[in-house]
Amino acid sequence: MTREKLLEVKNLQKHFAVGKKNTIKAVDGVSFDVYKGETFGLVGESGCGKSTTGRTIIRLYDATGGEVKFAGEDVHGKKNKSQLLKFNRKMQMIFQDPSSSLNPRMTVLDIIAEGLDVHKLVKSDAERKAKVEELLEAVGLNKEHATRFPHEFSGGQRQRIGIARALAVDPEFIIADEPISALDVSIQAQVVNLLKKLQKERGLTYLFIAHDLSMVKYISDRIGVMYMGNLVELAESDELYNNPIHPYTKSLLSAIPLPDPRYERTRKRMPYDPTVHDADGEFELREVTPGHFVRCTAKEFERYQNEQKNK
Repeated sequence: MTREKLLEVKNLQKHFAVGKKNTIKAVDGVSFDVYKGETFGLVGESGCGKSTTGRTIIRLYDATGGEVKFAGEDVHGKKNKSQLLKFNRKMQMIFQDPSSSLNPRMTVLDIIAEGLDVHKLVKSDAERKAKVEELLEAVGLNKEHATRFPHEFSGGQRQRIGIARALAVDPEFIIADEPISALDVSIQAQVVNLLKKLQKERGLTYLFIAHDLSMVKYISDRIGVMYMGNLVELAESDELYNNPIHPYTKSLLSAIPLPDPRYERTRKRMPYDPTVHDADGEFELREVTPGHFVRCTAKEFERYQNEQKNK
C-alpha cells in the first residue's frame, strides 16, 4: 500500500546572521517526509536545530534555502492573505511553554476561540461558546473552565488549553514543539496519551519535537535524530531504538535511564566524538538498510552496510 506524503522537506536551511560577518547555521540541509496519519519524531539535544526546523516548516521563520511542500503545495512560496489563512488553518503548532504561549489577559474562551474568529468559523456567540466548550471537553477539561484565566491552571492544564487552541480550526497537521518538556514527569505521559487519543479520533498527523528519546519512541512511528543542524539518522521507531547505527544516536540512547538500580549502577554513557567520522568524502543521508538512513560518507556507508550484514 502506498502511503500519502503530507509533508515533504528537502534540503531545508535556516541560517541566522550574527553581527556583520558571522552566521549560525541552525538548520543546514535537512530532508525528510511525513506521511498522512503518522507521528514523525524529531529528537536531539538542545541547540541542535530541531525547534528551528519546526518553526521554519510552519513559516514562523523564513527559510534560507531548500523546499517545504505541504500536500504538494510550496509552503514558502508567495501567498496572499487568503492563501496564508488557508495554510494556517491546515497546519497548527503546540508550543513548548504553555505559560508564555497563552495570553494572561485573555480568558480561556477567548484564547481557544481566536482561531475560530480569525477564520470566521462560527456565526454567533452561542456557537462560538459551544465550540470552545466542546474542545475543552475533548482535551480533558471542563466547560466551566472557559471563563477562567491561564494563571488559574496547572502547567498540564495550560498545555491542554494550548492543544485545544490548536485543534479549534480542525487542522490536518500539528507541529508539537517540545510540548511536554516544561511539565512534571507525572503529567508528561497524560499529555502524550491525550495527543495519541486525539490523533486516532481526528486523523491527525504530527511532527513531534523533543529531546527525550524514550518519550519520542513511545509516540512516534518514525524518528529523525538531529545533530548540529543536520539529520544524522532516520528510521522506524523500534528499529532506531533497537539498532542504532550512527555514533551520536548510540550516545543519546546510552543516556536514557531505566528503572532498574542494578542496571543504573553499571550503565555506561557513551560520549559522542565527532572526530570518529571519515574526514574524506561527502556526507549524505544514505539508506543503509531498507527504511534506515544514516548521514555518512561513502566509505562509512560501506562499513555500516557490512556491519548490518554480519549481525
